[in-house]
Amino acid sequence: MAISQRDVRNRIDSVKNIQKITSAMQMVAAARLRRAEQRIEALRPYADAIRRMTRLAAEAAGSVPNLPILAEHDSVNKVGLLVVAGDRGLAGAFNSNAVRAGVAAGRDHQAEGRTPVYFASGRRPASSLAFRGLDVVGSFTGFTDRPAYADARSIAERLMAAYIDGEVDRVDIFYNGYVSALSQVIRRETLLPLQQASILGDEEDVREDKEEEKAIGNFEYEPEPEEILKRLVPDYVEVSIYRALLESSASEHGARMTAMQNASDNASTLIDDLTLEMNRARQAEITQEIMEVVAGAEGV
Repeated sequence: MAISQRDVRNRIDSVKNIQKITSAMQMVAAARLRRAEQRIEALRPYADAIRRMTRLAAEAAGSVPNLPILAEHDSVNKVGLLVVAGDRGLAGAFNSNAVRAGVAAGRDHQAEGRTPVYFASGRRPASSLAFRGLDVVGSFTGFTDRPAYADARSIAERLMAAYIDGEVDRVDIFYNGYVSALSQVIRRETLLPLQQASILGDEEDVREDKEEEKAIGNFEYEPEPEEILKRLVPDYVEVSIYRALLESSASEHGARMTAMQNASDNASTLIDDLTLEMNRARQAEITQEIMEVVAGAEGV
């Protein structure tokens, strides 16, 4: 059955309305992305300094002080996996990439005899993990568009309490690291225990710290490195989570901007195709009318 011009025109109007929405969402995401980039740029020096101070204090202390938050558990039987993503969709593979990374890590731990314990930051990872039948013991939502430091602190307090109480023996975090509006990379970092934390294993950062030590000489600590480390570790966990939240937020806005741009471009292509189809339908109707007029004239 041939499609009428009215049907095609209605479809074109519907696609144009959707295109207006996707274009508006693209512009909103672009504006939010710029603000998110500025927040990341402002935090990175502070975050790098906290990590560097924590690493140097740990090296100066020689042995980690005997505190619950700093004590390494005898065995790693339960691993806390914090998956950081967004509250909303329409951002391409942004949410699913983080969830897949966390689920894949959980399977690896299970294969090695460890039990994964899932935590989620964002409604999407929480619902995705629950849909897969995985129990989420801690869910944090409602702030992924513009995370505040208080949000990172609440997450850090929950994770540190889980570690101190023996609910988990290790804490890993998965999030989309921001590279550019077109590129986001899944990152995995170990937060606790400090002995296995990513800050102690990054060769490039360690080399930079050694060069800085040579340039300014040996550090003198007041109070002792052990006391400084007690104060730094909670701050290190909070800042690391806050940095991950900001990176994830910027990645979400970049992914949504790209997805909405692709949707708008696809809408333009579909409008062109439907317009061509409408023109063909109109031409067919005109031809049919001419044929009817000719047939009527011959009949007279």
